[in-house]
Amino acid sequence: MIKIEDLSVAFGGTEVVKHVNLDLHDGEILGIVGESGSGKSVTALTLMGLVSEGAEVTTGRILFDDVVLRQAGRPCDRALYRKYLGAEMSMVFQEPQTSLNPTRKAGKQVEEVLRLHTKLTGEEIRAKVLETFRAVGLHEAERVYDSYPHQLSGGMRQRVMIAMAVILHPRLIVADEPTTALDVTIQNQIVELLRDINGKQKNAMLFITHDLHLARRLCHRVAVMKDGCVVETGTAEEVFDHPSQAYTRQLVEAVPSRMEGKAEEQSRDREDNKQNPVLKVHNLFVYYQDGKSNQPSEQAEGTGGKRRTLAERFFRRKGQCVVWDADFEIYSGESLGLVGESGCGKTSLSKAILGINPCVEGEIIHASIRPQMVFQDPYSSLNPTKTIGWLLQEPLRAAGALDRSLAMTKADREAAAYDMLRRVGMDERYFHRRPSELSGGQRQRVSIAQALITNPGFLIADEPVSALDVTIQAQIMELFLKLQEEMHLACLFISHDINVVYRMCDRIMVMKDGHIIEIGETEEVFGNPREDYTKLLLCGA
Repeated sequence: MIKIEDLSVAFGGTEVVKHVNLDLHDGEILGIVGESGSGKSVTALTLMGLVSEGAEVTTGRILFDDVVLRQAGRPCDRALYRKYLGAEMSMVFQEPQTSLNPTRKAGKQVEEVLRLHTKLTGEEIRAKVLETFRAVGLHEAERVYDSYPHQLSGGMRQRVMIAMAVILHPRLIVADEPTTALDVTIQNQIVELLRDINGKQKNAMLFITHDLHLARRLCHRVAVMKDGCVVETGTAEEVFDHPSQAYTRQLVEAVPSRMEGKAEEQSRDREDNKQNPVLKVHNLFVYYQDGKSNQPSEQAEGTGGKRRTLAERFFRRKGQCVVWDADFEIYSGESLGLVGESGCGKTSLSKAILGINPCVEGEIIHASIRPQMVFQDPYSSLNPTKTIGWLLQEPLRAAGALDRSLAMTKADREAAAYDMLRRVGMDERYFHRRPSELSGGQRQRVSIAQALITNPGFLIADEPVSALDVTIQAQIMELFLKLQEEMHLACLFISHDINVVYRMCDRIMVMKDGHIIEIGETEEVFGNPREDYTKLLLCGA
């Protein structure tokens, strides 16, 4: 159905896609994997006629049922693409929050596809949209229809995008990283939905991802891209079990795995440190003063007795409770993994621990000084106007301002910044650069260096590798483990990637609806989960 023949695409004379050849047949799911900058998305956007005006097709052509859609030396034929987009081919983007119009209700946005490509009446269009919403698992179809995108969860927004893509039963769906921003349970639901749509509608699907686990589960064939070129193609089993190219082997080996058991040395060290935890959280309730009430779940009713009843009355007066009766400790040199769906209370618990949200009841006891945090997106958390050297010195300046005994001279601060750069694997030439001049992996290294330069003793890492490609992800995880051992660092490690948590963490804590429902050694939780919700999180990971 789709033939991409010798396709090359350039921006400003620089080729970013180089002589790509791909075929896609009816009913087939073809995965494209590779690192950022490998040309995956540009190839897909060129196929869909959505690549920017600055892109030039320098060689090759793209055919749909032998009809030439794009060809080297010719401008994009917008009139031709309008006949195909929506009706014959459609696209699901990575982040529906930015792809959906925030000023229009979800139902009206999906209706637009039918108004452009069919002659259905208004009532027929509404009925068709509601039918499609239900087909993609949006059970409250009427409510979703009349909701703005910001009133829906991430998983619901992605289902709306999928409904928009499949409502006309197109023969081709291009899915560009459609599950990267989703929690593991929602991710599994979306993957199963795409597989179900493929099975029922027999459409072809081009699935772009840097998650090799997903590609293996969903795709019939896989193409591996590197530096704009397709370096390997084959069935999912052939590519992942018997890769022929060194780069493919590197990608496969970089994927976090549970094949090897956890080492026991860390557990023994933690037993020695149990008398002096770095962080102790006891009977902690976290709330927001918004005048709303968050009623306790059934699980909250089972324990706590009179104290719990008094706390519930307190929060009904105070505001919305988002974390209920949290109780745990973290020890020197330990990583405690925190997992759960969006909205379960992970971020709220983190803010409370760091003092960002003071609306708490219970105990938070720190043995460390100036605990720090590493955020998911370093680009938005680093000041873009400052150099890396300035950013690394800022925590030292702040510490000196708060405590004169910690004040350092400018020369000492610069020396500490250079030393920290080296410790995170970056040399001196990065000292005078700005965040925009670094790669994603380099920016994350700077964020880690900035958090650790004051030797805090305790760190919260909030999804620090989820936005990174698999090879860069592996490098950052190795760096974390190395620095943790060197600095005897205690860490609360938040992630929705179960395999990353297994690789990084000594113990795991599972949250649901504001409650810690399970906590235990990593091997114990993965091998014998007690709670049904934990089993659901682990399913398919």
